[in-house]
Amino acid sequence: MSGRLFYVMGPSGAGKDTLLGSVRPRVSGSRVLFAHRYITRPAEASGENHIFLSDEEFQARAELGFFAMQWSSHGLRYGIGIEMEAWLARGATVVVNGSREYLPHAISRYPSVTAVHIDARPEVLAARLAARGRESLDEVRARLARRVPFAVAPHVALVTIDNSGALEVARNALLDVLTTA
Repeated sequence: MSGRLFYVMGPSGAGKDTLLGSVRPRVSGSRVLFAHRYITRPAEASGENHIFLSDEEFQARAELGFFAMQWSSHGLRYGIGIEMEAWLARGATVVVNGSREYLPHAISRYPSVTAVHIDARPEVLAARLAARGRESLDEVRARLARRVPFAVAPHVALVTIDNSGALEVARNALLDVLTTA
């Protein structure tokens, strides 16, 4: 593997999708590629750029080995297309929108991965979760109550970006991470 893999993750409401959506056009035409994320949630149900698969389609692709990574979270299934390995083999920088819970599996499969943890202050997370309207206020409170500090093993490259404030600040930080050799 001659390319670089960046595994972006963080709690719901940290603004990962908005941040990735802001970075993507700024690296368009470069060697920075965003891995396809397949989800069993209709595309119109979120602002995330993903490919919707029914549960049956997802299962069929999983059985055929079409996912480099796959996990379940919040009643949905998520997959990252196996094509990302061809991109890495050709020297591309690949960005994966991942899950904190799946990170140990990603590290096991891709030991040189750089983990990028996007976070925000608790009050910012609460406001964003409430604004998107996918969960009741009680569900938002329960989600925030489950929040635990995030850490990885010392041998894992980890970058943390605070996305509590202006989007451009976090966007520039992520651009620096992705484009600095």
